[in-house]
Amino acid sequence: MSTAVVLLGPPGAGKGTQAKHIERRFGLVHISTGDMLRAAVAEGSELGRCAEGYMKRGELVPDELIIEMILERIARPDCGKGYMLDGFPRTLAQAEALDASLAERGGRIDLAILFTCDPEAIVERMSGRRVCPTCGAVFHLAHNPPAKPGVCDRDGTPLVLRPDDRPEVVRKRLEVYEENTAPVAEFYRKRGVLAEVDASRPIPEVTAAVDRLLEAVTRDS
Repeated sequence: MSTAVVLLGPPGAGKGTQAKHIERRFGLVHISTGDMLRAAVAEGSELGRCAEGYMKRGELVPDELIIEMILERIARPDCGKGYMLDGFPRTLAQAEALDASLAERGGRIDLAILFTCDPEAIVERMSGRRVCPTCGAVFHLAHNPPAKPGVCDRDGTPLVLRPDDRPEVVRKRLEVYEENTAPVAEFYRKRGVLAEVDASRPIPEVTAAVDRLLEAVTRDS
């Protein structure tokens, strides 16, 4: 049986880092809905062309279309061991629609991991990031500073603070996240599949907690 996991948590909580680890350790395919949409458009599939029309008009891609794309993606052979959804569902309506679509096919979400972290810690974590616009290298003023302040170690390009990482923008993103995603967490809690992980701890401790959850669910699935 394959294992289906949903990753929940605010921006900057480290979901991407843990997703890479889960993919390596447990063989679950990491499905970022943003990446999935871009890939479908690039492939020129029927679903991709439908999504591209909405994106070109600056409109949100409808939930039904995203769910259809998810169902198509998880049916591929590389998802044989299972998959992780990252970036979807973001709202209660999306969670309910996904749950119904999976149930129609005899599937379900086995585990929803909610990565929790103090909002101000996330603001510090994200606003301290500096990125090289040339090579994409990422540094952090406190935790991974460049050898020469303000300059990329690799190519000497001046580092920049991305607009999304500005403190006021991060706080706004966190507000929107909390408003939309709290009901999603409660949805999975009621189904008995939600597990919370304190993402403010050191990465090895967070990884160990994730491993325990995945070991239990893959053993039972």
